[in-house]
Amino acid sequence: MAKNGNDAEIDEGLYSRQLYVLGHDAMKRMQNSNVLISGMRGLGVEIAKNVILGGVRSVTVHDQGVAEWADLSSQFYLREEDLGKNRAEVSQSRLAELNSYVPVTAYTGALTEDYLIKFQVVVLTNLSLDEQQHVGEFCHSKGIKLIVADTRGLFGQLFCDFGEEMIVYDTNGEQPLSAMISMITKDSQGVVTCLDEARHGFESGDSVTFTEVQGMTELNGCQPMEIKVLGPYTFSICDTTGFTDYVRGGIVSQVKMPKKIGFKSISSSVADPEFVMTDFGKFERPGQLHVGFQAIHAFQKKHNRSPAPWNQVNITQDNRNITLACTGKFMPVMQWLYYDALECLAEEDGVILTEEECAPRNCRYDGQIAVFGTKLQDILGKQRYFLVGAGAIGCELLKNFAMIGLACGEGEVIVTDMDTIERSNLNRQFLFRPSDVTKMKSDTAAAAVKQMNPSIRITGHQNRVGPDTERIYDDDFFESLDGVANALDNKITFRILMFLNDAFSGTLGTKGNVQVVIPFLTESYSSSQDPPEKSIPICTLKNFPNAIEHTLQWARDEFEGLFKQPPENAMQYLTIVTDCPRSWADCVTWARNHWQCQYSNNIRQLLHNFPPDQVHTDSGAPFWSGPKRCPHPLDFSTSNDLHVDYIMAGANLLAQTYGLQGSRDRAGVIKILQEVKVPPFTPRSGVKIHVSDQELQNSNSSELKTQLPSPESSQFKLNPIDFEKDDDTNFHMDFIVAASNLRAENYDIPPADRHKSKLIAGKIIPAIATTTAAVVGLVCLELFKIIQGHKKLESYKNGFMNLALPFFAFSEPIAAPKHKVSACLMTEIVTKVSKKKLGKHVKALVFELCCNDLSDEDVEVPYVRYTIR
Repeated sequence: MAKNGNDAEIDEGLYSRQLYVLGHDAMKRMQNSNVLISGMRGLGVEIAKNVILGGVRSVTVHDQGVAEWADLSSQFYLREEDLGKNRAEVSQSRLAELNSYVPVTAYTGALTEDYLIKFQVVVLTNLSLDEQQHVGEFCHSKGIKLIVADTRGLFGQLFCDFGEEMIVYDTNGEQPLSAMISMITKDSQGVVTCLDEARHGFESGDSVTFTEVQGMTELNGCQPMEIKVLGPYTFSICDTTGFTDYVRGGIVSQVKMPKKIGFKSISSSVADPEFVMTDFGKFERPGQLHVGFQAIHAFQKKHNRSPAPWNQVNITQDNRNITLACTGKFMPVMQWLYYDALECLAEEDGVILTEEECAPRNCRYDGQIAVFGTKLQDILGKQRYFLVGAGAIGCELLKNFAMIGLACGEGEVIVTDMDTIERSNLNRQFLFRPSDVTKMKSDTAAAAVKQMNPSIRITGHQNRVGPDTERIYDDDFFESLDGVANALDNKITFRILMFLNDAFSGTLGTKGNVQVVIPFLTESYSSSQDPPEKSIPICTLKNFPNAIEHTLQWARDEFEGLFKQPPENAMQYLTIVTDCPRSWADCVTWARNHWQCQYSNNIRQLLHNFPPDQVHTDSGAPFWSGPKRCPHPLDFSTSNDLHVDYIMAGANLLAQTYGLQGSRDRAGVIKILQEVKVPPFTPRSGVKIHVSDQELQNSNSSELKTQLPSPESSQFKLNPIDFEKDDDTNFHMDFIVAASNLRAENYDIPPADRHKSKLIAGKIIPAIATTTAAVVGLVCLELFKIIQGHKKLESYKNGFMNLALPFFAFSEPIAAPKHKVSACLMTEIVTKVSKKKLGKHVKALVFELCCNDLSDEDVEVPYVRYTIR
């Protein structure tokens, strides 16, 4: 694989999830960026970690200071034995392990102008305000993008200067919209009406182009034109009075137009700041924090040191963005962003920690003790937590657990995950290395965080949490816990729901959310649900596809129906026996005949039943119009690479199913294909009737029984194939891409490349490390509140962010609803059930209740846990 650079090939196996967020063009731009990160304390190393995982051209880490005790509470690549050593030099080798494509170097000299000029992006995390302004003015004058980031306890600051003329290629990070057209008028502002299957989703000011318009062909392939939305299904465009008359059809597609934005230098912006709001409940806070951070800089300049934590006299006296800079992909912060989490402190009014309680102890938690004092540190060490899932969110949680000292005393962290490490995980699950591929996630992650903090007590399990493991994770187990942390990317299990006391997070590309769940205080985890995934109608999939998503879903159904379901279905055994392949040539012959059936004969039959000139009998309107695209059959050719791709994949998958030896010899397959005789197409009259399995069995059982081999016969041992999207050697995606694009060709739908096909067919969740790290940081802030036992609803924060806009919103959780429910019925059920022999692991019964109020309206009732004494 080529090194990073403008013309370098992108390693899609490693960067696949990130590519679905950024796209290839933005990724190429990022691979051409040399980044300098100054300051290797906790914030600096976190930035460096995410930038290196992202895949820039190179990263240089800079620091002129040495590791101190206070650094170890957040700098996860420093060890106790590194105290007194330069932070950049120690961190360099550990950061370099994250991504072999990104060279990482350490620099300990001064940030001179001659040195700065070699970088495209400069990040400052630990410099004085004077130094920030000096570097910032130089970067601004030379077109070098500048980011200044700083944290002070529970406060955070971010500043961006990306130059006076920055081009943003995608202002919102959303996939471009498209819609099918039903009418276009001839007018001074032509009105486009879309089919009413779904709202078009456009906004006034969007730019669009047109394809496949019949009649008003002047619109096809036009330059992007700005629209004005008139309604959910209509919008206006340019003057169409001189165009030919619209006949039918057409697709309108949104075009992302570049936007030019400008930034002021840091010196100018300090005096005249522009803020991005993070919490609309703290409207005045950004301005206050802007002054506060300047006051700290003034104190440091005057006294040559930072204020002592919680020293009232000192306080009174001196009262995601690198990715954006490199790629221009999303809207950056304009220009200052401030954040605080003061709710993490004690809830009681007037409770103020003393300087003595927060004084340094010469231990690895000194940085955290400076904020919360020693009492909370002792409580953290005794926590017993159960973490379910060691993927991207799980890795970040474990790193934070180790840094804050969770379970680093008498407590324990138990992490369970059934999965093994795959190469595609390495781009965002930063605890894993290439040498860890195929190892268990839980054990590997546990070992990695032990390196970060040897005091953490952590145990790895490989169990699913569900009914089959209730004897392992029984009531005694859950009752021994202080909390459960969920890091799964699927639905949380029923049993975990009964023991929740945590904040949950999720990510989707640049979007992230955090939900706090506190028993008896907030609404339950299951109170709110995502909208159901939109399904594709069967008739659309079978006969009338009009988008590549339809053909990819059809291809997935083909895969399941050909290579997974039949071997698992006992009734299918009767039909499989007579068509059983005996050799590789038989597999190739089967694939060729199946190709003929799916892409030629079935289409010919459909057109026989519904000819291209078919009209609706009631309205006289063309049958093949609107969302129904008229298909055409394909003619097989061994000269067509896509045709042979399908045969290669289908034949190899069938061979795997029957335990036969496959082949990658393309020339040999073509030679076999030349000998295959395909029967001519004969149209069938009427509608095909599907008989039931029972009818098939009754009519043919006596004849087929004589052909059935014994169950022990090895030649009929079938191997169901589970679809695996990330293995490029198993022919799974080869089949999906070929099957989908052939069907797309049938219906004149633009094909999709392997990258897009994998995203849609594999139902991949786009992800970047930056979003994951951000939401897990917010989760751990809520964890501090939970462990301290905060009781006020307003102390907790649900959060949502979209780094592409950028947008941040925080709100109080919804309070737990209260209802009076009669318990008579429940007592009767418990009495009956408890008479039966229950396993020793069961100490409680859990009820899922459905209730109605007096007006017969459904009432939400949470799960009810009934403890048996």
